[in-house]
Amino acid sequence: MSEQGKGSASASTAAPAPGSDTYKGWLFKWTNYLKGYQRRWFVLSNGLLSYYRTQAEMAHTCRGTINLATAHIDTEDACNIVLSSGGRTYHLKASTEVERQRWVTALELAKAKAIRMMNDQSDDSGDEEPTTQSDRSEIQGTLRILVSKLDDLSTCNDLIAKHGAALQRSLSELEGLKVPLEGGEKIKAVNERATLFRITSNAMTNACRDFLDLAETHSRRLHRALQYEREQRTHLEETIEQLAKQHNSLERAWREAPTHASSTPSVPTTSQGNQRVNKEDASDEDEDTEYFDAMEDAPTFITVTASESSQHRRSQGNLSGASGGQTSDWNQDDHMSPSYNDVSGKELLPRRQRRTHIPDKPNYSLNLWSIMKNCIGKELSKIPMPVNFNEPLSMLQRLTEDLEYHELLDKAARCESSLEQMCLVAAFSVSSYSTTVHRTAKPFNPLLGETYELDRLEEFGYRSLCEQVSHHPPAAAHHVISKRGWTLWQEITIASKFRGKYLSIMPLGAIHLQFHSSGNHYVWRKVTSTVHNIIVGKLWIDQSGDIEVINNRTKETCQLKFSPYSYFSRDVPRKVTGVVADSGGRAHYILSGTWDDKMESAKIVQSSRGGSGSEGKQKTVYQTLSPKLLWKKYPLPENAENMYHFSALALTLNEPEDGVALTDSRLRPDQRLMEEGRWDEANSEKQRLEEKQRAARRRREAEATDALDEGRDYEGYQPLWFHQRRDSVTGETNFVYKGGYWESKEKEDWSMCPDIF
Repeated sequence: MSEQGKGSASASTAAPAPGSDTYKGWLFKWTNYLKGYQRRWFVLSNGLLSYYRTQAEMAHTCRGTINLATAHIDTEDACNIVLSSGGRTYHLKASTEVERQRWVTALELAKAKAIRMMNDQSDDSGDEEPTTQSDRSEIQGTLRILVSKLDDLSTCNDLIAKHGAALQRSLSELEGLKVPLEGGEKIKAVNERATLFRITSNAMTNACRDFLDLAETHSRRLHRALQYEREQRTHLEETIEQLAKQHNSLERAWREAPTHASSTPSVPTTSQGNQRVNKEDASDEDEDTEYFDAMEDAPTFITVTASESSQHRRSQGNLSGASGGQTSDWNQDDHMSPSYNDVSGKELLPRRQRRTHIPDKPNYSLNLWSIMKNCIGKELSKIPMPVNFNEPLSMLQRLTEDLEYHELLDKAARCESSLEQMCLVAAFSVSSYSTTVHRTAKPFNPLLGETYELDRLEEFGYRSLCEQVSHHPPAAAHHVISKRGWTLWQEITIASKFRGKYLSIMPLGAIHLQFHSSGNHYVWRKVTSTVHNIIVGKLWIDQSGDIEVINNRTKETCQLKFSPYSYFSRDVPRKVTGVVADSGGRAHYILSGTWDDKMESAKIVQSSRGGSGSEGKQKTVYQTLSPKLLWKKYPLPENAENMYHFSALALTLNEPEDGVALTDSRLRPDQRLMEEGRWDEANSEKQRLEEKQRAARRRREAEATDALDEGRDYEGYQPLWFHQRRDSVTGETNFVYKGGYWESKEKEDWSMCPDIF
């Protein structure tokens, strides 16, 4: 990999000697495969190696720090240095071999010193309370005891020296006497040993005195260092708390600020269209850093509303630059039948009163990071989570919530034009996200074989059934049939990843919708949902990606774009735009709105080529009629903020029903306990159910092993109400409804249901 800026890469910039406490200089640091090695300013101080882009950044921005006390230092070749500590690795390169050796020497010395300091401080590492007067008194008392003991040792040393000298004199006198040769040798040996004893005792006393001096010096130094670390810790905690408060304040101010764009049609009207301000990211560090940049693939079209005269003339005259006409119903000559005024689509009144509230959510505090820090990179469905992060609904019930605006499909079934029908189907696909804007809690993962029915045949003309057909990966099959002329089915597998900063939820699988009278068969897929501010700040959800709705009978399409939130975008948040085109690719309708509020459509009466966009691409200018309202979100029930932000439909989903299957989510005990506010009991029950499911899986695995050993075929787990079939449209193999559920309900025969609760 080539070095960038090597000509200015000298690392010998006025750095102190490697043996000093601080060492500074330029090194090349590996960033990524696109940018290779980048020149960075490194500072080695107090056992920490930090780096900056420039020397000026030392005053405000540190790009990274590694603790040498726990680091491994390695040298790959003549100029390379590799530092690794835990999961962090720095690949560094010096400009010369000599400079590399200087850095290695400095790093090794700093590492040894850091290890010594860490060992010296290990005895005090558990002391987290501020130093009090009693602590200081205790230290001073200990020092006084040491001084007194040292005085005792000195006294003993004086006595040893006095008696040792007398002993040596006595031995010398004995040597002067005429004694046998053997006795003289023994006396001489005793004299030498006495001398060594005196020398040793003197050395011991001196060592004790040195120890006392060092103890006094290091006690004062360690006390200052500990006090400094405590002050820094307090300062950091206050800073993090202040940042979190500022973040929440800014978020509230932004959300509460008047959005003038919401009072005007969300279709752009200026000649610049939806151009974005593209800003160069100021950082080239660490390829896993998340940034929210401006949209790069802005819509390549501009819409303007035709004036009344131009609607009649269909002329090539000047286009009205305002798309600010009031939103109206389908009342032109291209009107839909029926109009939006009957959007409720509820000809029959409900026969029973559904509940309108549930117990308020308890105010239990729980540290999310303490649970999630060990789960980064894992599948969300494999993480054992307490119910504190859940809402009292299962994923099957959340899937059923897609039917909240079923009246759009009732209305679409009565459309004579397939293009108008496509507009309503597209609005229905967007409406399923409207309930997620405040729903940051996680639904319960369904148990294998768990089902959920929603029987609204007499009230709204449809029946819905969901079943959990697979556990790893988690997959649910859904089937809805309506006597008002449509059938919907889907198999959804949820793939989710926790990345520390955010949680991505990727629904996999196609949604099918077929209208009985026309035979129009629509297919589309869901977009990605992202939960932000997992660790710090207020949780918020964003939807991003593209949806392509295809009518497989007529080959008409609708391209919907969910714009991700961007700090640099001037558009209204949660924006959705789309174009409905016929089989030849000719656009007929423009769709616009937001996924949390409403969707509108405007019929195109004329199109022409406009000017080039910011990237040099030519934009298409669509002349449209006034926008017509397709869908509008229902307001949330009163006190919804204390009821998990449930919609009116969501409040009824877990309401007890008679005659449901024994595997229905309404009968799940941990979910029911959570709804009632008994969270501790719900957590215990949740663990019991999960262990019961694991035991059932182990039994199936043992049966499969036995069958394999005996040479028998083993079918494995099979869902009760769905079976796998190859789809003739998508070519995919998925689970579809095989029948029998509603017949069993009429017979009140659930003997075939497994015991999962």
